[in-house]
Amino acid sequence: MPRSSRSARPTGTTRRPGTRRRLSVLAVLAAATALVTGVTAPAYAADPAPLAPAPTLEARPAFHPDRDFAGSTVAAHEGRTGAPALATLAATQTPGMDVASYQGNIDWSTAAANGAQFAYIKATEGTSYTNPYFAQQYNGSYNAGLIRGAYHFALPNNSSGAAQANWFVDHGGGWSADGATLPPALDIEYNPYGASCYGLGQSAMVGWIRDFSNTVLNRTGRYPTIYTTTNWWASCTGNYGGFGATNPLWIARYSSSAGTLPNGWGYQTFWQYADSGTFPGDQDLFNGAADRLSALALG
Repeated sequence: MPRSSRSARPTGTTRRPGTRRRLSVLAVLAAATALVTGVTAPAYAADPAPLAPAPTLEARPAFHPDRDFAGSTVAAHEGRTGAPALATLAATQTPGMDVASYQGNIDWSTAAANGAQFAYIKATEGTSYTNPYFAQQYNGSYNAGLIRGAYHFALPNNSSGAAQANWFVDHGGGWSADGATLPPALDIEYNPYGASCYGLGQSAMVGWIRDFSNTVLNRTGRYPTIYTTTNWWASCTGNYGGFGATNPLWIARYSSSAGTLPNGWGYQTFWQYADSGTFPGDQDLFNGAADRLSALALG
């Protein structure tokens, strides 16, 4: 009978011998696999539970000025090695602090009661950011009897030194000879957004700082205090020594001493010695007695 005329095998009839042989081979392979793996396959494997989605890293914002403040990059690059023993320092030290939006509204009366006599407050960053807590922090510290000043967080790769200095002075970075206002300050430290020196060569960085400094001088009548670390200064300016005769130094070093200073400065005016402690924000010392702090404020 031709193949095409064969009827289909009725359901429930015995399988052909070849089928039985194929099933036997598959059974042998399954048994061998179980011996190798040491696991007996279940008679029925349910569908596996869906995998939980992999955790995603928080996207880093392109611009995060609320996380940038004096010293926000220092510990990660240079570490912490201990607090100073004030009794061993050559000159009388006057305690103070620096704050930014990170600290929010501050209880200034408590800070003053705990011994703070001055404060630097972040005012601006780049040419677009202003600290939303600046008024509470700047005016509140003054009302509590502290001598206070404003500082600018530099982004030298974003715009010129003059542009950032003007933004700073226009948004809190001014100065008046009232005996209660510190010189405006420039915070120049490791880049929180990328390459430590912001992609600038050493001479270009010196030029940027000079541009900022001269603009603040022309706008306020005071050279700005320069906040930095010795290591950053050496790497990013080539240890340039030309600002020591005009700009007060605010050195950052979380250790028992201020250590070797950047070229051009024989002493620090301020020292940020810790990023936490008695006062809100960072802990600072003015290198002198309170009457010398007042003299600095008066210019």
